[in-house]
Amino acid sequence: MIKKGLGDILLDAGVVTAQQLAECKKETDATGKKFELCLIEKNFAHQEDIAKAIAAYVGVPYIDKIVDKMADLELLARVPLKFLRDNSVVPVMIDGQVTVLTDNPLNFQPIDELSLLLGGNPATAVATQKTILDGINRYYPLEGAKQMMEELEGEEAKEMGAVDFEAIEEKDILAMASEAPIIKLVNHILFQAAKRGASDIHIESFEKEMRVRYRIDGVMYQVMSPPKRIQGALASRIKIMSNLNIAEKRIPQDGRIDLKVAGKPIDIRVSILPTVFGERIVMRLLDKSRTFGALPDLGFSDRDLALIKQTIVKPNGIIYVTGPTGSGKTSTLYCVLGELNTPEVNIVTVEDPVEYQMAGVGQVAVKEKIGLTFAAALRSILRQDPDIVMIGETRDAETAQIAIQAALTGHLVLSTLHTNNAPASITRLLDMGVEPYLIASSVVLMLAQRLVRRLCEKCKVVYQPSKDLLLSVGLQANDVKGIIFYNAVGCEECNNTGYKGRLAIFELMVMTSAMAKLTMERADTSLLRKQAIADGMTQLLEDGVRKIKAGLTTIDEVLSVAAMENEVIDA
Repeated sequence: MIKKGLGDILLDAGVVTAQQLAECKKETDATGKKFELCLIEKNFAHQEDIAKAIAAYVGVPYIDKIVDKMADLELLARVPLKFLRDNSVVPVMIDGQVTVLTDNPLNFQPIDELSLLLGGNPATAVATQKTILDGINRYYPLEGAKQMMEELEGEEAKEMGAVDFEAIEEKDILAMASEAPIIKLVNHILFQAAKRGASDIHIESFEKEMRVRYRIDGVMYQVMSPPKRIQGALASRIKIMSNLNIAEKRIPQDGRIDLKVAGKPIDIRVSILPTVFGERIVMRLLDKSRTFGALPDLGFSDRDLALIKQTIVKPNGIIYVTGPTGSGKTSTLYCVLGELNTPEVNIVTVEDPVEYQMAGVGQVAVKEKIGLTFAAALRSILRQDPDIVMIGETRDAETAQIAIQAALTGHLVLSTLHTNNAPASITRLLDMGVEPYLIASSVVLMLAQRLVRRLCEKCKVVYQPSKDLLLSVGLQANDVKGIIFYNAVGCEECNNTGYKGRLAIFELMVMTSAMAKLTMERADTSLLRKQAIADGMTQLLEDGVRKIKAGLTTIDEVLSVAAMENEVIDA
């Protein structure tokens, strides 16, 4: 029998002092505030300390994290989501036993109700409210994928008995797209993608099948194969959500969806492309609640970080960040804007679309259909008295020319280019038709980057790479003495991939007088690269090797994005 109150339990466990206890009791009596909330707000105790003390007193286990093997989707689906959230309880499986996790085992009512609902005699364990809510948000099934597939296939079997396949395909797709199973399936696809940290969702149509794949940390993973029969309805449901024309299947369409997943606002860019076997849908997920770290956290070398900090405080010039789609260029630019965003400066951006909101910055979204192009927006922006201008992408000669004129008339301009390396930025601008003297006098810095997957800290293991593998990144046997190399293994923490998250590798090129001279002479990329190296530029592969030596990533990961660049250098 539990006789003590929460305050006495925490006092006996040494979590709080008698004075702190008295202070919070007085406040809760006066305001009606929850006692544990007062302790946390006053920093007298942390949620984890309170949960551990209660667990020890009651004699039940303390659980610090809900992992995949503990989540049973069928078990969770038996309990209403609102009940779990309102009472901060969740049923899980621990060592084959149904266990009710609660943040307060002294509150018997929800535990008893859950026990009756689940049947049997479940065990009890304690976790923090945050751990429980995170587990519910991550694992509670909107509808289990397997169950939805069975429901859809069951409908197909019933309908196939009455009509042939062609008749099903010609069914009113708008009506079908409003049916519960399709809505649940689309919700499930979006929900699972958001909680697994996917950057893109691919829904692909083939002759006899469909497949849904997620891109997570740059790698594609197949997650389900819905019945081919629902292809039209699935596309129509997504078109309805994106405000697109559901009757149009012959031409590409682009749209956007704004929604909340587990309390986080997500902006989804939708691209629909007609293919031989039906429409192919790609959705890019952008977390609008995302915040950006400081420049030093991006992983620059000391030399590169010092050069960037020196450059971004200049009153004028152009800084280009280059790399392929999905290499983190925009994120890097936002980190730079974060450094520069003070009340003393006026910052305006023009983007397609505006990917992240930043307080204190004027952000303009390009709308090609009504003539609001990068160039048109940029002309208007320059009349807004900006100190710093960020252009989402330099796509054409007109945008490049206006950006250069802005830099020459006293503005700091940040932009991105699609090139393979930093020296190729100059060649790309020349190809656009920009005069070399304008490039030499306006561009001050070019930064190329790629993303590589970061090793999972929980499961990475030490190993010794072969001589051939070391040579592929330019390392000799003498270069690796005392260096510890790690390899990816895979565990529950990283979804058995061996990697968790990504980091960038960089090469940074400064417009020195020697580089300006070569630009004026329209030198080719190989000469520009040799000069950049002579000026101290660290190549992508070399920066990747630096991160390998630091135990952050693997040789294979760096080679996957930087090997080709190295071959070009050697040629």
